[in-house]
Amino acid sequence: MSLNHPPLPPDDLPFDDDNPEWTEETFARAVPVDDLPPELQAAILAAFPRTKLRGKQKAPTKAQVTLRLDRDILEHFRATGAGWQSRINAALRDIVAEKRA
Repeated sequence: MSLNHPPLPPDDLPFDDDNPEWTEETFARAVPVDDLPPELQAAILAAFPRTKLRGKQKAPTKAQVTLRLDRDILEHFRATGAGWQSRINAALRDIVAEKRA
C-alpha cells in the first residue's frame, strides 16, 4: 500500500467538525505548549505519544539567522535528510578551521 496519494481537489477535502481549519483569529489566540500549565502539557503529549520536545538550550551557543543560499546547495543538504541544517553548520565549521590552520 502506498502512502503517496495525489492531493484532493479543494471541494473534495473532508471536513472534520472536531478539527476545523484555523482562521487568523485562531492563530492569534494560539499559545506555545511551553506556556500551558504542566498538567495540560502532559495531556497533550499523551495524546500524541510520538511527539518529541526539545528543551530550551541551557547555555545558548547558536544564533538564529536568515541566510540566502543557492538552490543547488540547499537541495544538496536537504536531500541528506533530517539534520541537514546541522550538516551545513559542520561544513562551515570545517571551512573556518581550515582557514585558521
